[in-house]
Amino acid sequence: MTGPADYMDGPHGRLAYRRQAGRGNEKPGVVWLGGFRSDMLGTKAEHLSEWAKARGRTYLRFDYSGHGESEGRFEDGCIGDWAADALAVIDAQTDGPQIFVGSSMGGWIAALLALKRPEKPAAIVFIAPAPDFTQKLMWPSFLAEQQQTIMREGKLELPSDYSDEPDLYTRKLIEDGAKHLIMDGPVAIRCPVRVLQGMKDDAVPYAHALAFADLLESKDVEILLTPGGDHRLSTPPDLARLTRVLDAL
Repeated sequence: MTGPADYMDGPHGRLAYRRQAGRGNEKPGVVWLGGFRSDMLGTKAEHLSEWAKARGRTYLRFDYSGHGESEGRFEDGCIGDWAADALAVIDAQTDGPQIFVGSSMGGWIAALLALKRPEKPAAIVFIAPAPDFTQKLMWPSFLAEQQQTIMREGKLELPSDYSDEPDLYTRKLIEDGAKHLIMDGPVAIRCPVRVLQGMKDDAVPYAHALAFADLLESKDVEILLTPGGDHRLSTPPDLARLTRVLDAL
């Protein structure tokens, strides 16, 4: 059973994290970077906890501000804030290169971290990566009147496919996302990269993941497409594939 979280001061309030120590320092640790409105107790994050424990690997996971057990309100956050949270946790809680595992929005955060701290990622595993999603995926998906609501009222609530609570989209999220776009040219990530992507993903189309992978400067990029895979990629075969990729790295 997962134990209680530890806390540290972050740039936007106290941040919850869980860090499992490994048995040795000969291998890079693994850092989980979750998605939009997700937390560090999700299926993939918990699966990686068991995997890391079995293999004696150091494993770090945390909640962005306004997510999970961390302080703050979700609606007050944005991409820049959550990237700053991630940077603070990684700077404080990791030693040496790490393997980043970024899921959905966490893929964008992982990429921003790699660009900010190029020495830090030993490798990156992107799961349904969603860099630039606020502009390339989210904003175009809104109807004109929904876009007007966001700009006029500062927020929009829509039913969620993943929660009983409605999804909340803010003007701050959209406007801040535009300041952190990375898919307008080559992406200076040069470590080994693995991309896991479902071809039935209705949140991040696989064409988006392929376009992102094509921009990476790394000479060691592999893409694993799952024909029936959805956005979660959390079935037992999906989880086994993720840990096989990590074992190989």
